[in-house]
Amino acid sequence: MGALLHDSSKRPTSFILPDLVSHCKFPLSYHPNGDEIAQQSVNWLDSNCPDLNAKQRRALRGLQAGELTAYCYHTASPERLRVVSDFMNYLFHLDNISDGMMTRDTDALADVVMNALWFSEKYTPTSAPGKEQPVEELNPGKLARDFWARCIPDCGPGAQARFKETLGLFFESVNIQARARDDGVIPDLETYIDVRRDTSGCKPCWALIEYALDIDLPDCVVDHPVIQALNQGTNDLVTWSNDIFSYNVEQSRGDTHNMITILMEYHGLDLQGAVDFVGDLCSQTIDTFNENKKNVPSWGPEIDDMVSRYIQGLQDWIVGSLHWSFQTHRYFGKEGQEVKKHRMVKLLPLEVEQTSL
Repeated sequence: MGALLHDSSKRPTSFILPDLVSHCKFPLSYHPNGDEIAQQSVNWLDSNCPDLNAKQRRALRGLQAGELTAYCYHTASPERLRVVSDFMNYLFHLDNISDGMMTRDTDALADVVMNALWFSEKYTPTSAPGKEQPVEELNPGKLARDFWARCIPDCGPGAQARFKETLGLFFESVNIQARARDDGVIPDLETYIDVRRDTSGCKPCWALIEYALDIDLPDCVVDHPVIQALNQGTNDLVTWSNDIFSYNVEQSRGDTHNMITILMEYHGLDLQGAVDFVGDLCSQTIDTFNENKKNVPSWGPEIDDMVSRYIQGLQDWIVGSLHWSFQTHRYFGKEGQEVKKHRMVKLLPLEVEQTSL
């Protein structure tokens, strides 16, 4: 890594967040049963993860993944909201457990989770060379099997296929990220963006928009360039804004899978310059999303209604994730609402420095 990341004498002490909340004009809504279902969902993950320590359990509750779901899927039936909420809690859990993993371990994690999706009736361990699975199903597989079994009965075949395919892509990209971490490599911007669009885990969440709304988009819609552009724009906004919001916690841990780090490393930007650059990209994605909405073609009244509701679901993700980022304790602790007002973030000390004191 470059000297820029290590020279503490030049290290800034704070940065100002871009005002993305004001730039985003979409209305913010929340599911009427949101709080109650969020509570049930976090209890589900908590009670089914015996290996979590006390600190991890506190973080799980402070995360408020169920509340994020209630913003982004606010028109779903309570039953479907619960299934999506369980997946959201589970996705963050996967993200947490894969963060410190070596490549070999992320492979094993991917195999056990995808096994649960493909063999949803019962655990069917594979025995192919290099893919041998234990006799007893690992916990991440049990959790996946639990929520997926509840999702399948009401999820259309297209949405199911998209969910499985994109969760597979998530694991492939997590593996690439782990390999880069193993090798101490920081990717260039183009490579990073390519991988980040899958490590975000957004794509399976888009398939769950269909499930939540009780629709199953035809392939001609899913494959249309304008719909793909809307999907990608939403993914980029959620992902890149997350790089801004999570940067402080990540830099303190020495985690380099972040666009801000890459811009400082390879493009000679200082911290505020890098934050502003990513902020401008985020604003552009919102503007482009609005432009793309004007170019959605017609497929006839019935499909157009589905498409319109689906695009509304993407929009709810954009605005919901921006507001939720100040509500969760994951990025700004309990100071989120204050940070939302003044937008100043004080840099946390590096954890290596903390432990050496």
